[in-house]
Amino acid sequence: MERGLAQPLLFDLRGKRVYVAGHNGLAGSAIVRRLAGEACEILTAPRQTLDLTQQADTERWLVQHKPDAVIIAAGHVGGIYANDAYPADFITDNLAIGLNLIRGAHRAGAKKLLALGSSCIYPKLAPQPMPEDALLTGPLEPTNEWYAVAKIAAIKLCEAYRKQHGADFISAMPTNLYGRGDNYHADNSHVPAALLRRFHDGKVSNAAAVTVWGTGKPRREFLCADDLADACVFLMKHYSAPEFLNIGTGQDISVADFAAEVARVVGYRGAIAFDTTRPDGPPQKLLDVSKLNRLGWSAKIPLHDGLAAAYADFLAGGGRSR
Repeated sequence: MERGLAQPLLFDLRGKRVYVAGHNGLAGSAIVRRLAGEACEILTAPRQTLDLTQQADTERWLVQHKPDAVIIAAGHVGGIYANDAYPADFITDNLAIGLNLIRGAHRAGAKKLLALGSSCIYPKLAPQPMPEDALLTGPLEPTNEWYAVAKIAAIKLCEAYRKQHGADFISAMPTNLYGRGDNYHADNSHVPAALLRRFHDGKVSNAAAVTVWGTGKPRREFLCADDLADACVFLMKHYSAPEFLNIGTGQDISVADFAAEVARVVGYRGAIAFDTTRPDGPPQKLLDVSKLNRLGWSAKIPLHDGLAAAYADFLAGGGRSR
């Protein structure tokens, strides 16, 4: 099924002012690239200009610029280490960003809003693949519950503004992302970026072995950020309902096999060691994407191709190391 044809056009992006919050991040930069083909005006604001954790500043900016639509890809993000080490930062910053943007967009008269969350909103032992109705059915993964709680709050804010004010605010939960413009910080990056950097450094230094955190047994789903961006544009145009939707590939892979694939893409030929003293996180995280697939959208970028593009971007200096 060709994407975009299964559903009627509910919101026309052509000629609209679309604000992408978090435009310099992995997801946000991909969304900006994708929106460039939609004949819309793209609004962005760098962190130095607008601190989204500040309510008055955020609402003032939104009222001044009056976007027709808002896509929230902004957030305080990081891997297992960062989430576990800085819980107060993760919950307060992300709660503030979600509240300020959703409430501010409504006050500024935005006609459409899409809030992006994370698959970590689901219980640690949720059924696999995880359907949308598994939300709030069990305890969260302890290492990232602070971030998850904030993202759940954003889902409920979108539902509340739709119920009370009739706002066309929707939300979607992407799986683990990788791609161009990722964050390659040694401690604060997610698994794909961390492994790309680690195997690259191992290749350059001719290291006999590269260490991967955990046992390698957990299974994870990985989505190219450019596929996510295409899904976001699809949902902005064709979806309007209170229920949030999962965005993913519908396929998972063990961390060990994923690490081996990253090593192949990078060209690292040494050994892969596993540090079993490091936490694994949930045993499996696979999203049920059947609802999105039925709407007419599915992921298209193969894992190897997406990783190769991400590595080329890394070599070109396109990522971040903060």
